[in-house]
Amino acid sequence: MLANAVALPIVIGSIYQLDYIETAGLIQRTFFTVGIASMLQGLFGHRLPVMEIPAGIWVSVFTVMAMTGAEAGGSYTGTLQALEMTMLMTGGFLFLFGAFKVAQKILPIFTPLVTGSFFLFLTVQLSGTLLKGMLGLQGDSGTIQGTTAGIAFLTFFIVLGLSTFARGWLSSYAVFIGIVIGWVIHRLILGGQTAEAEMPLFSLPELFAFGAPTLEWSLLPMAFITAVISISNIVASITAVKQTLGEGKEKNGVQVDRGTMFSGINTMIAGGMATVANVPGATSAGFIAITGQKRKNPFIYAAILLLFTAFFPPVTRVISSIPSSVANAALMATFVQLVGIAINNFTLEPLDSRKITIVGIAYLFGMGTMFLPAEVFSAMPALVQNLMSNGLLVGTALVIAMEQLWRPKN
Repeated sequence: MLANAVALPIVIGSIYQLDYIETAGLIQRTFFTVGIASMLQGLFGHRLPVMEIPAGIWVSVFTVMAMTGAEAGGSYTGTLQALEMTMLMTGGFLFLFGAFKVAQKILPIFTPLVTGSFFLFLTVQLSGTLLKGMLGLQGDSGTIQGTTAGIAFLTFFIVLGLSTFARGWLSSYAVFIGIVIGWVIHRLILGGQTAEAEMPLFSLPELFAFGAPTLEWSLLPMAFITAVISISNIVASITAVKQTLGEGKEKNGVQVDRGTMFSGINTMIAGGMATVANVPGATSAGFIAITGQKRKNPFIYAAILLLFTAFFPPVTRVISSIPSSVANAALMATFVQLVGIAINNFTLEPLDSRKITIVGIAYLFGMGTMFLPAEVFSAMPALVQNLMSNGLLVGTALVIAMEQLWRPKN
């Protein structure tokens, strides 16, 4: 849980140019939301030992809105306040989908073609941001920082090597080990960050840390689409963990609805805590398989421990000193497996001319959108700007729409 919760807040902090203290606060709130989300799901939601992790799709939304907000002349703080409301709205949609048993009814739209496209769009959209972070191209830096980049790539290959070739606990903790090694090397060669401000030994995570959420109706469609796409993540995680535990499919529909409802609650909590919303992590299945630990109690205890850690700022202050280049590198290494998951999804069914055409159209327009400057949409209504500037949403929505409208011949 700790390894999964560390990297993304640091990446988001660097994108929004948060200072040391603000990043420490973001990590503190992330620990709180990951801990409470995992506990709520394990006890009342799908009731499986599935770790909640900061969601890749939300990193995509955070990244795109940072760019479009800056191009429109807005401030990063204003964008973060709008994101708080977006997560609150998305959480509301997810809660309703689960409470009214809509989640299990829309499962058929998440075909292997849709899920494979989503994962590949996600990796393409975020890889540019992560690579910039690895090269030190953030903030005021406009040129590659050689030493920073060298340490970042070393971290990348350590994480990739351990996760691919190591066995047992070394493979399970590849991200954590890579971050620690990269962090230590960076500190020895380049020094580390220090904070002048004192932090209390104990404090509660701050509610609406970036200010009161601001309502922008143009973000409502994005919240709805993000909620629908998030269901595929919930389904994949529940299915993978149940297979690992050797459980049947008889309760899948009920668990998907409960899991979706509590994902809605957890997303609203993340909005209130001003951090990245969580999703059930499908990687939990791999962790269970490697360790052989199938009991739920240790999982609940771990969630409580992480939740408890969030109340002690000195702990998060130390963790927030991890260089963003190292965090970006560790996260980039995990995306290699995500590309593999995307390809595996495509190969689950034969690719006929219909599917190839659907994927081709979606890729041309989805990935093409990612390379368009944010200012090209500035003359359009805010609703169009927020949707059309996000290539992940454009591409995934196109695949879903074309699959439903263009039915295969019997």
